[in-house]
Amino acid sequence: MKGGEILKVKEEEQVKNSLMEQLRLQNKTAKFYSNLVDDYMSYWKLKETLLKDIDDNGIRYKSTNGNGITVDKPNESVQNLQKTTATMLKILSDLNLKEPLSNSTAEDDYL
Repeated sequence: MKGGEILKVKEEEQVKNSLMEQLRLQNKTAKFYSNLVDDYMSYWKLKETLLKDIDDNGIRYKSTNGNGITVDKPNESVQNLQKTTATMLKILSDLNLKEPLSNSTAEDDYL
């Protein structure tokens, strides 16, 4: 693994641990809740992939259509990022959780 990949894995673990700790503090320990956190983490990974695509390709890119003409096309990752983020926020809202803070403990978040 490269250094950046290791940091992403560590950040992912911190985010998940923060969410699980918030659930524990709310006494929400049923499997249903941890499954929703897993869903959130899947969206989190997708969000990171979409951000990388936008960073690599920009919000628009050039493509050649079937007639051989080069055209500017919108990067669909931009629209997908908005939908993904909205879904992530909905999961947090449904679980009554705050966005995970990777540099603080859950106890600090509630103070």
